[in-house]
Amino acid sequence: MRHFIRTLTLRQQKRLTLALACVLAVILLVLVLLWSRYSEAANRLETTGFAMGSFVQQTVYGPGGQEASDAALQAVTDLENKISWRVEDSDIARLNDEAGSERIDIDPETAELLLLCLDVAEQSGGVYDPTVLPISKLWNFDDGDAFSPPSQETIDRFLPYVNYEDLRVKEDESSASLKYHYMGVDLGSIGKGAGCDAAVASYASSGISGAIAAVGGSVGVYGEKPDGTPWSITVRNPYSSDDGEEILGVMEMEEGFVSTSGSYEKQCEVDGVVYHHLINANTGWPEDNELVSVTVYTKDSGALSDLLATAAFLLGPDEGQALLESYGAEGSFVFRDKTVLVTDGFPPFTLSLDSFQLAE
Repeated sequence: MRHFIRTLTLRQQKRLTLALACVLAVILLVLVLLWSRYSEAANRLETTGFAMGSFVQQTVYGPGGQEASDAALQAVTDLENKISWRVEDSDIARLNDEAGSERIDIDPETAELLLLCLDVAEQSGGVYDPTVLPISKLWNFDDGDAFSPPSQETIDRFLPYVNYEDLRVKEDESSASLKYHYMGVDLGSIGKGAGCDAAVASYASSGISGAIAAVGGSVGVYGEKPDGTPWSITVRNPYSSDDGEEILGVMEMEEGFVSTSGSYEKQCEVDGVVYHHLINANTGWPEDNELVSVTVYTKDSGALSDLLATAAFLLGPDEGQALLESYGAEGSFVFRDKTVLVTDGFPPFTLSLDSFQLAE
C-alpha cells in the first residue's frame, strides 16, 4: 500500500513538473510577443505633414525614424518647388511665363517628368495632356459655391492652346519650351506619385528598415515591415459620402507604388449636373463615362502610376486596360454600378463592402 502511494506521488510530481513547464513556456511566449510588439512600437513612427496641396502621411520603421520622415517630407517639398505651376520661380511656372518665347533651362528631374507626361499623352491619344492648364483654369473647382461651368464658346477659344506636341523638351540639355503664348503646363496628374518616388528615394539613403508614404491619392512603400507581412493599402470608397464607409477594400503590396484617380476627388454640382476635375483634353470637358475611379499599381514608378490612373480613367475601361498593359502596369476599375474590375496581375485585393462586387 505504501509503495502504491509513493508511486502515485511520483507520477503526480512528474505531471506537476510538466504542467509547470508548459505554463512557463506559455508565459515566455507571451513575454516574447509582448516584447516584440513593444520593440516594433518603439521603432515605429507615424507622421503627417503637408505638401503639394495634400497631406503627406508616413509610417517609418527603424532607428532614426524622425530624421528619415523629415528628410522624406523635405524631398517632396523640394520636388513641389520644381514642378508646381503655382510656385513662383518653379521650373513649370517659368516655363509657362515664357510660353511663346525662348527655351528655358530646367532641372533634369523636371525634364524627365515632362518627357514621361508626353509619352503617356501620345499613348492615350491626347485625352491626357500636360498642357491642359488653359482649360483646367476655366474649371476652377476651388471656387466652391461660386463655381460656374465655362461655356462651350469659352472652351473653344482656349482649346487650341492645349496640344502636347507644342511642348518641346530636350533631355540632353535639360531645357523646355512652349510654342505659343497662352499655353501652360499643369503637372497635377503626376505630382503626388512623383512625390512618393522622392520620399522612397530619400528612405533608401536614411538607413531605416521600412516605410510607407502617402501623398494625396498616391502611395509608395520601401523595405519591409518588422513582422515580414505585406504592406496593407486601403482603397477609398468613391461613394463614401453616400455610403458612410470610407474604405472600398484593401490591397496587399510587397513593393511598388499605387495611385488612384476618381471623379469624387473634386466636383461641383450646378442645376443638378455634377462636374468633376478629370478633364478630357480633347474636348475640354470632364470625362463622362461609366467609371468613378481607377487605381493603378506599378512596381518601379510612383509618377507613372499617377499618370496612368488619370489617363486610364479618361480613356474608359477597355482602352484604359490596354494602356496599362502597354506599360506593364496593373489596375482596378470601379464602375458607377459598383462593379470592380481587377486586372490579373493586380496585387491581392479584398473588398470591404458588400454593396460592391468583383467583375467576373
